[in-house]
Amino acid sequence: MPLMYKILPRSEWDAFVASGTFLGSTVDLQDGYIHFSYAHQVGETSRKYFSGQPDLMIFAVEADNLGPSLKNEPSRGGDLFPHLYASLALAAVLWSKKLPLALDGTPALPSLDEV
Repeated sequence: MPLMYKILPRSEWDAFVASGTFLGSTVDLQDGYIHFSYAHQVGETSRKYFSGQPDLMIFAVEADNLGPSLKNEPSRGGDLFPHLYASLALAAVLWSKKLPLALDGTPALPSLDEV
């Protein structure tokens, strides 16, 4: 059962928790799906899109629990990334953590095998 991960600003996480449903971040809404990364992809995603951004959160979701609205589609370098073409219920989140920045400004990822 593969886990997938989403990084977002704390303000978006707080809104997700308050509403119980995540429709997506700004880029997700523009693209028409919620972007996720698998464990082998999340490091590059964090460096490419979130370096230098303080007050981030990361959360994990079980891919197999999202049904046919989850599609693995080619992205960076042809690698298949999980894209959710639906909203996400807070109940689907397995865990969440603050994502501090390392000294070089890149997000310091937690161990990704936690559930």
